[in-house]
Amino acid sequence: MQSNETLRAQLDEMRSKLLVYVNGRFVKANEPAISAFDHGLLYGDGVYEAIRKYGDKIFMLEEHIERLYESAKTLRINIPYTKEELARIVKQTVEKNALKDAYIRIIITRGYGKMGVDPRGCVEPTVLVMAEPREPIFSVKGVRAKIVSIRRIPQQCIDPKAKTLNYLNHILAKIEALESGFDEAIMLNEQGFVSEASTENVFIAKKGMVATPPLSAGILDGITRRVVIRLAKELGIQVSEVNLTPHDLYNADEVFLTGTAAEVVPVVCVDGVKIGSGEAGPVFRRIREAFETLVRN
Repeated sequence: MQSNETLRAQLDEMRSKLLVYVNGRFVKANEPAISAFDHGLLYGDGVYEAIRKYGDKIFMLEEHIERLYESAKTLRINIPYTKEELARIVKQTVEKNALKDAYIRIIITRGYGKMGVDPRGCVEPTVLVMAEPREPIFSVKGVRAKIVSIRRIPQQCIDPKAKTLNYLNHILAKIEALESGFDEAIMLNEQGFVSEASTENVFIAKKGMVATPPLSAGILDGITRRVVIRLAKELGIQVSEVNLTPHDLYNADEVFLTGTAAEVVPVVCVDGVKIGSGEAGPVFRRIREAFETLVRN
């Protein structure tokens, strides 16, 4: 494993060449850009979107921005740009960094203000847009997943349809999986049904049909999830949104994950139990091929 010093040097070298949009100006990515008194830093008080650019196309940009504004509305954060203006800023950020393929992140925080959780102490929202080269976070050979003890935050606490900066339970879930020798975590909800992975939605295939947890299971309404459901139906594959249990995962013919950072990736084992043949299955391969054709066409 590389040292922290080596990792820092690699990150600094890459990001010294990148520009980040911050409240109306572009700054170098490896230089300080926001105040230490920003509510996003102090309290995780904000929302974000992660988007990919493939070639000359920013994938599902309008859908991501629409969800961002919905998340901000839930948190009572007023984004100081129209959706069209923010879309132009995203495109400018990619262009200024001359990135063919890119991983883009938009972050909106409640902004600079007084200490304390009272939002009335904040002056105006902070808007950041950044982009960098980033490969999918998992190998297409497959993910080894663990059902962790960390439960998904209940819907009555924070609505999972709002993509907020509060990802601590996801981080703790990921740590538990990694420390147990696995690649990724799968969280259950309070009722014991499958919710989602640390940053991905979960799908299974059984007897040629596909199933995924419903939004009512306490999951993010993933943009990639929406795309995969649509692609599967276009391929003539029956898709159902139903509650799943660990038993369903263990006994599925295939399990796969979807998300912006991961794209579409197979799960080869769960809790050490081999899924199907232990390799990417035929349903996954058909969907993955359709996904790659869509994003590259």
